[in-house]
Amino acid sequence: MERIVLPELLDVLPPQDESALRSRRDLRRLNAWMRHPRVMARVLRKNLTEQGARQIVELGAGDGHFLLSVARRLRGIWPGAQATLVDQLDALDPQMCEQFNRLGWRVHAETAEASEWLRQVPPNTTGAVISNLFLHQFETEQLAELLRLASRSSRVVIALEPRRSWLPRLCGRLLWLIGCGPVTRHDGRISIRAGFAGSELSALWPDKKNWELVERPVGLFSHLFIARRKD
Repeated sequence: MERIVLPELLDVLPPQDESALRSRRDLRRLNAWMRHPRVMARVLRKNLTEQGARQIVELGAGDGHFLLSVARRLRGIWPGAQATLVDQLDALDPQMCEQFNRLGWRVHAETAEASEWLRQVPPNTTGAVISNLFLHQFETEQLAELLRLASRSSRVVIALEPRRSWLPRLCGRLLWLIGCGPVTRHDGRISIRAGFAGSELSALWPDKKNWELVERPVGLFSHLFIARRKD
């Protein structure tokens, strides 16, 4: 399938709109079904082995529940981790910071567009830039710039995205079976069509010589991208 990027409803709805709140609850359910928190925790644990490097930036962080689910899986393994949650909408759940604190994580939120925020970050000051169901929203030129900025600021970049293939596309039409609302059913089909296959993200990476790149399917519906600086 050709990759096609179209606007998603959740990105334009006010954060406290009831349809938006329901869609974010749907996304928590979908992340659990797709095992994304478990996968992200495993990849972070493997690629950020130095205590001082455990500074994480999540792009498109939404209400913060995804990274909280990841942090819970790293409980006791990563004390004192620091995280910055970046999203263009002020959608952070007010209870998130307290729950992160209970896990020993220090977090703060930034309401900003991802590329604009990354441009202000000094080079090599972040352990990892991560994203979940976020990169597929960008056209190729915007995506290449976002990856360039992420590589400038961090040692590891990790993305979990929809896989653009027939099985996710088929299941995307059946989201009503697990109780997803109209916004999620609409956005789910668009997300899959804008998802990734093969080595499309690796092809856009700005510096293949000095980075190790891994890009592959994970699970039944997802696409994993990992970039790790060699030095």
